[in-house]
Amino acid sequence: MKFSITSRGDHKSESIKAIIRQYLEDFDLEYNEQEPDIAISVGGDGTFLEAFHSYSDRLDKTAFIGVHTGHLGFYADWVPEEIEKLVIDIAKNPIQVVEYPLLSMKIHSTDDSKSERHLALNECSIKKVEGSVVLDVSIKGEHFERFRGDGLCMSTPSGSTAYNKALGGAIIHPSLESVQITEMSSINNRVYRTIGSSLILPKHHVCEFKPVEDNQSFLITIDHITKNVMNIKSIECQVAEEKIRFARFRSFPFWKRVRDSFVSDE
Repeated sequence: MKFSITSRGDHKSESIKAIIRQYLEDFDLEYNEQEPDIAISVGGDGTFLEAFHSYSDRLDKTAFIGVHTGHLGFYADWVPEEIEKLVIDIAKNPIQVVEYPLLSMKIHSTDDSKSERHLALNECSIKKVEGSVVLDVSIKGEHFERFRGDGLCMSTPSGSTAYNKALGGAIIHPSLESVQITEMSSINNRVYRTIGSSLILPKHHVCEFKPVEDNQSFLITIDHITKNVMNIKSIECQVAEEKIRFARFRSFPFWKRVRDSFVSDE
């Protein structure tokens, strides 16, 4: 079996990375950053997102494990005190794979020959540096509303606990293959009107956003990555065909993750 390790880069994370690598190599596992069967993240959720995007082109071949070295990470199952148990589980025990849905975002340029596709584990968002975001929103090819406000956030079920939650969106279980659209400070008055609540779209429902004015510059975020994009014709968001695969060696139910992250004071 081949493995890779992505570290947050601080002294504690680098030390744990070195220990995990040495232990796994002692069990004759191969360290391989190009084609790992298991990608291990050591740090927090930001480090996990970095690992995900490093291997987003081989999601059907790579499973992910998170070790948190700071505050409790939503994607990190393991703590440093459990490293020996984790290593033995990886080396000796069969892997239980748990799959979570992802978000697909396609950015189409006004130059029809150009388009980009991105995958997000948590969310994508559309904002502007200055002024309001004004977008025509269509669902399944039919116009739904004209949005005006600070921006829009499109989240996965697992990402519904991140930026989406801070915006007042709902928390969705990852067994529901869906995308949630949540408004950021929408403008609602006698002239302008939006739905004013989150929308939860099922798989195969495509949501399209079209800028109302030409030559606008938008800040597009894909998880922890931010891009300044101009000349956007449209942006399409939907549940991706791909899924992320988590390597689990013990049960860690989604609602327990939510409780431990947001409710428990233990």
